[in-house]
Amino acid sequence: MVLSRFAPAPTGFLHLGHVVNANHVWGLTKASGGRVLLRIEDHDRQRSRPEYERAILEDLEWLGFVADEPFVRQSDRSAIYEGALARLRSAGLVYACDCSRKDIAAAGESDTELRYPGTCASKGLPEKPGLGLRVRLAPSVESFDDLVHGPQAQRPWEQCGDLLVRDREGNWTYQFVATVDDFEQDVTLVIRGDDLLASTGRQIQLARLLGRTEPPQFLHHRLIMKTPAQKLSKSDGDTGVRDLRARGWRASQVVGHAAALAGLATMGTDLDAREVGRLFERDGPTV
Repeated sequence: MVLSRFAPAPTGFLHLGHVVNANHVWGLTKASGGRVLLRIEDHDRQRSRPEYERAILEDLEWLGFVADEPFVRQSDRSAIYEGALARLRSAGLVYACDCSRKDIAAAGESDTELRYPGTCASKGLPEKPGLGLRVRLAPSVESFDDLVHGPQAQRPWEQCGDLLVRDREGNWTYQFVATVDDFEQDVTLVIRGDDLLASTGRQIQLARLLGRTEPPQFLHHRLIMKTPAQKLSKSDGDTGVRDLRARGWRASQVVGHAAALAGLATMGTDLDAREVGRLFERDGPTV
């Protein structure tokens, strides 16, 4: 059975981009007879706020997106992450790093994203507060089939270098906890926006290092834009679910509008969240 996840970070309120993702997650999963779990990704302790978590849960309920299992918080799963880190450490793959983003940016080894050049890989720094932790990545090619974009081949070691798994403030990183959670929770289908397509190869490699022999399937959907050259902006008041609610929009209007922006429905469509599976019953991505 397909198991997918909707995984918002409580660092702000839900916006139309989240609703687009929810349409894909619930729609594709329900169309295939699967289940959806809800995961609150509050690994960033400095930016996560309880009031945002409450608002996310309230807005999801108002929209009508209902998970099939009780939600989990990453902040409650530290023991699981420590266990995963210990497995990597025992394999000799973990080392401490004292580099800042400024240090890495100064190295300037990549034009596309910040690539860590391995500065601390052989320093033998002790693991202690104030230092980050990285996992050694092999210079391999990670191949996978994206359910929208087709065959992909990525080289994580060339893209990002050795992977940061805990930062200098003691926060687990997104790449690490998302990979561990998807493995530990038996997620079989990861549905997310195109902005995370480049992360897939490194997460597949990390999961394999942790013992996952069969990676999940991945589907990356397009992001929504106001115009071909302009992204939707929270400051314009046209993306926030709470803003739209305050302006008198119905939940079905918000869900339908997000579907239309994603090219899944025509503008002006009202859509009940419980019916988003029909968006993918014909001519949609195949799971």
